[in-house]
Amino acid sequence: MLISATTLKGYSLEGLDGEMGKVREFYFDDRFWTVRYLVADTGSWLTGRQVLISPHALVGVMGDREQIAVNLTKKQIEESPSLDSDKPVSRQYEEDYYGYHGWPTYWAGTEMWGNYPGIMRDRGLWNSAVDGKWAWDPHLRSTFEVTDYDVKATDGEIGHVQDFIVDDETWEIVHVVVSTRYWLPGKRFLISPKSIEGVNWGESNISVNLTREEVRHSPEYVEGEMLVRVQQAPTDAQAMAAWRNEGDPN
Repeated sequence: MLISATTLKGYSLEGLDGEMGKVREFYFDDRFWTVRYLVADTGSWLTGRQVLISPHALVGVMGDREQIAVNLTKKQIEESPSLDSDKPVSRQYEEDYYGYHGWPTYWAGTEMWGNYPGIMRDRGLWNSAVDGKWAWDPHLRSTFEVTDYDVKATDGEIGHVQDFIVDDETWEIVHVVVSTRYWLPGKRFLISPKSIEGVNWGESNISVNLTREEVRHSPEYVEGEMLVRVQQAPTDAQAMAAWRNEGDPN
């Protein structure tokens, strides 16, 4: 199912021994544009630290109940490597975190999830060989941080980032929702991350390899309607328009 990050914000996190908090935001990488961690708001339960949950532990999004099922206990989260609330996610932390849970790492291998195109749920395959010669250093950014980044087409500015559309099976960011505000007031379009040419973190903007006219013919985003993905060339605006809305996702 495709769902927006904004919709998921505030969903309760149902662990193996009860609710452990709510969704605050997500960390994603700028290579595969895939969610690497859900950031949980645990209220007064665990203060002074970021509580991160890998999609490896997210086993189901229940939109009708506004819940996400988490295959962890509160004790497992409490005893996992601690990350101060004001610190970025470092490689050392990730190695400690993944080592603690025993999950296969996503940064070693050529696929979206290391050796796999999707999250491998079969524990029996977790120890399969990983090509250590190909490893990359992910730059993790939060959905909260990148929201409102300016978006530039090849022939001028088009608006700003408003939301992210996520596939809740692979946790890939399938589309970025761009609000065109002053250029086309009231319009919101879906832009594939594959069309993103670069992200300037220092200047808080994103460049896409599309013209304004191609963006104008991209599929519009209508909040509350289900999005169904089809295979398409990311820069072919006409093919992107093959997306269709099919009722309410709940």
